[in-house]
Amino acid sequence: MSSYHIETVKIYHNGREIHGVSYMPDRKEKCPVVIFSHGFNGTHADFTMNSEYLAKNGIAGFCFDFCGGSVNSKSDLNTEEMTIFTEKEDLCAVIDTIKNWESIDPDHIFLFGGSMGGLVSALVADEFAADINGLLLLFPALCIAKDWNKRFPTLDSIPDTYDLWGVQLGRRFFESIHGYNVFDHIGKFNKDVLIFHGDQDEVVPLEYGSKAEKLYPHAGIEVFRGEGHGFSESGNNRVAEMTLEFVKTNI
Repeated sequence: MSSYHIETVKIYHNGREIHGVSYMPDRKEKCPVVIFSHGFNGTHADFTMNSEYLAKNGIAGFCFDFCGGSVNSKSDLNTEEMTIFTEKEDLCAVIDTIKNWESIDPDHIFLFGGSMGGLVSALVADEFAADINGLLLLFPALCIAKDWNKRFPTLDSIPDTYDLWGVQLGRRFFESIHGYNVFDHIGKFNKDVLIFHGDQDEVVPLEYGSKAEKLYPHAGIEVFRGEGHGFSESGNNRVAEMTLEFVKTNI
């Protein structure tokens, strides 16, 4: 097991600041890195266990708060200013920053996204395939645009603010995905993809993970029996182990 150190990192872009945490193995050679993107109203802390597990095994981890991504976010913006596309900008800024770190191997950057962070990671991977070596998606919320367009079928039907699970979303969140088909913007990433999905997921039905798996040229899906949107401890441990194996296979 490798020793590792944890550092708080601030990344500035587009006039806003991202709060992040790096988990760096104590080794002289450059490390592969997995960048973790949290889901709706999550934070960097959601993937602490995963990052520590990787760091103990010689792989760097980086977790961050999306700007406006949570009521508990330590990054800039309020939740009413956040959209899928501001989160996409945040992740791109993280990649652009980390790939230049002396301790990081820029040829082995992996994206891991949970739920809405999975959607964002998938969108970024398609556009920045040259920078990304592999993609891991944990119950990716590829249903978001379709679900909200069904709820607000016209621009006139979109409210100025909307409370979702205690989070105030602004009009721009829904306007930005109006008429947007996620599956037109993912699936071209031509390196390895691994999708984790529970067969009891009531927020993002398994069919979305299955559809994505068929879309990518090099994808596999691991179906977790009895798991919903948010895994049990044993499910999360299995994800951490499979993430490490995925990275090792791709370096």
